[in-house]
Amino acid sequence: MNDSEQRRKDAIARLRSRRDFVPHLVSYVVVNGFFVLIWALTGGGYFWPAWVLGLWGIGLVMHAYTAFLQKPISEAEIQREMERDEPSATDLT
Repeated sequence: MNDSEQRRKDAIARLRSRRDFVPHLVSYVVVNGFFVLIWALTGGGYFWPAWVLGLWGIGLVMHAYTAFLQKPISEAEIQREMERDEPSATDLT
């Protein structure tokens, strides 16, 4: 696979991740809205939906980070990592 094909595959993967975020966000809002509604209709009290909102929210924020903010791996980073794995001359003696 040449560099152009790899870049295309990487771009498609990033676009899929961004598109997958929208259904994740919608399901978060709908399901948690339903939980808050149940909580309110049953008399309030201890706000137990906060557990679901918070824990699922962490996953949603991590998904948003990987979909929109995380930079793709560059060729320079790959080369640096490969050089770290190569034994140095002092390791061989």
